[in-house]
Amino acid sequence: MSTGSGADSAPAPTSTHESKPGGTFSSLKIRNYRLFATGAVISNTGTWMSRITQDWLVLSLTGSAAAVGITTALQFLPMLLFGLYGGVIADRLPKRKLLLFSQAALGLCGIALAVLTLSGVVQVWHVYLIAFLLGMVTVVDNPARQSFVSEMVGPAQLRNAVSLNSANFQSARLIGPAVAGVLITTVGSGWAFMFNGLSFLAPLVGLLMMRTSELHKAVVVPRAKGQLREGLRYVSGHPELIWPIVLVGFVGTFGFNFPIWLTAFADEIFHGGAGMYSFFNILMAAGSLAGALLAARRRSSRLRMLVAAGTAFGLLEIIASLSPSVWLFSILLVPIGMIGLTTNISANTSVQMAADPAMRGRVMSLYMMVFAGGTPVGAPIVGWISDAYGVRTGMAVGGAFSLVAALGVGLMLARVGGLRLRVDLRPGRPHVRFVPREELATAAETRRYGATLGA
Repeated sequence: MSTGSGADSAPAPTSTHESKPGGTFSSLKIRNYRLFATGAVISNTGTWMSRITQDWLVLSLTGSAAAVGITTALQFLPMLLFGLYGGVIADRLPKRKLLLFSQAALGLCGIALAVLTLSGVVQVWHVYLIAFLLGMVTVVDNPARQSFVSEMVGPAQLRNAVSLNSANFQSARLIGPAVAGVLITTVGSGWAFMFNGLSFLAPLVGLLMMRTSELHKAVVVPRAKGQLREGLRYVSGHPELIWPIVLVGFVGTFGFNFPIWLTAFADEIFHGGAGMYSFFNILMAAGSLAGALLAARRRSSRLRMLVAAGTAFGLLEIIASLSPSVWLFSILLVPIGMIGLTTNISANTSVQMAADPAMRGRVMSLYMMVFAGGTPVGAPIVGWISDAYGVRTGMAVGGAFSLVAALGVGLMLARVGGLRLRVDLRPGRPHVRFVPREELATAAETRRYGATLGA
C-alpha cells in the first residue's frame, strides 16, 4: 500500500473497468475512489448534522429567518469574493496534498464550534465567524475536490463518479438530519458539532491510504501572471461552459435557499419544531439521492436535460410554496430534491467534461463561485422577503427566478446551436422540441413541393 509521490511521473492506469464505463456503481471498482467515497460519506454525514444544527441554533438564538440567511451568506461569501483564486491554487498545486490541508482545517472549525456550544458560551457572532472561516477553507477545498475526481477515475468514469459523489452527499443528507434531530432534542447541539469535527478524520485517512501510483497523471500549471484572466477568457469563449454556469448561478442564488425556507415552514407555518425540520430535510435528501442514482446510470450529459430540469425545479418550488397542508408540502419536497440534484449534476458533468484539463480547476472554481457564491447575495434577500412578506412569498420568488433563468438559458443555447422551436401536433410525435434550422428549412421545402404537386 503505497503512499509515496509517484503520481507525477506514473502513466495513467488503463484497467478495463476504467476504460469501459458501465453500471450505476462502476467507479467504485477503482480502489482510490472507494477510499475517497468512504471517507466522504462519513464527513458528509457530519457536515449535514452540523448544517441542520447550525441553522436551528441560530434560529433559537435570534428567532429570525434573516439571521439564518446571514449565517448561510457568511459561509458562502468567501466563495463569491475569492473563489476564482481558489481555482488558480487548485491548478497550481497537487490536489491530494491540498485536500489533506483543507479537510483538516474543516475538522478544526467543527471542533471549535462544538467546544463553544458545549461550554454554554456560544453567541450568534461565534456562529457567524466560524461559518465565514469554513467558507474560506472551502474556497480551496471545492475546486481541488471537484477536479481531483478526474485524477482518481479518469475521463471514462468521470460522469459516473460525479453522480456517485452527489449520491454519496445525499445519502449522508438522509442520515445527518435524522441523527442531528435526535441529538438536538436529547443531549444538545454541541455533540452534533463535535461529531462533525471528528468525522473529517475519515477522508484524511482515505487520502493517506491512496496509491498515488494509480492516480491519473495530473496537469499542474506553473505559476504565471494572468492565469485568472486566462481562465475567465477561456470560459467566456465557450458557450457550452458559460450558459450552464449562468443557469446554476441563478438556481444556486435564489432557488437553493432551503435552510431559510424549511426552518420557517417547520416553525412558523406548520408549527412542528426541530423534528419536522429534520424530516423535511430527509425527504429532500431521499429525492436527491434518487436523482443522483438515476444520473449515474446515464451515459451522457445533455444540455437539454439541464434546461428541462431547471424549468421543472422552478415550477415545483412555486407550487410547494402554495401548499395548504404539511402532507402536500412534504410530498413535493421529494421531486424538488430529485430534480434540483439532476440540475446540479447535469451542469457539473457537462462543464467538467467540456473543460480542458489544464483549465479544470479554474473552470470548476468559477462554477462553484457562481453556484455557491451567489448565496451571500440571494440568502439575505430571500430571508428578508420571507420575514417581511412571509416564507411562502420568499419561496415562490426563488422558484420564479429559477424558472425564468432556465427558460432564458434554454433559448440562448438554442440560438447558439442554430436551433429553432418546432411545434408538431400530430399524434405519436413530440409536440414541442428544438430542431436544427436546416431541418425546419427542409421540412418547409418539402411541404411547398408537396403543395405544388397537389395543385
